[in-house]
Amino acid sequence: MMETVLGYLGLGLVLSLAGIGSAYGTTIAGNAAEGALKKKPEGSGNYMVLSALPATQGIYGFVAFFMLLSKMKADPAAGAVIFGIGLCVGLVCMLSAVRQGQVCANGIVGVSQGHNVFTNTLIYAALPEFYAILGLVGALMC
Repeated sequence: MMETVLGYLGLGLVLSLAGIGSAYGTTIAGNAAEGALKKKPEGSGNYMVLSALPATQGIYGFVAFFMLLSKMKADPAAGAVIFGIGLCVGLVCMLSAVRQGQVCANGIVGVSQGHNVFTNTLIYAALPEFYAILGLVGALMC
């Protein structure tokens, strides 16, 4: 019984933490985009792309949730493992999304100031994303 409870807690954590991170990350970048639109409205396409990037970690959490759910249904005794994986992947996705949102916000400000930093910002923003992908791949391997 306790294993089942732990497993479902892990499922909830991976989905909620990744979603919370994406919500924070996208609003961090979105707030910068709103300010940038006042200064340089013609950059709105770039702002939108950079604001949307942190949403991907929520998708990774969603994928991990369904993957772990099938594992939970197949073996309810694996609840402690699923709890650990869910907690770890959820935290990695959450922190990655928040930090990615901060990188994107800085890039949005740079673009609004007339600097040609969009491509570089995409590259820098991919670095925290990489760790969320590693977390998901690690979960797939269990």
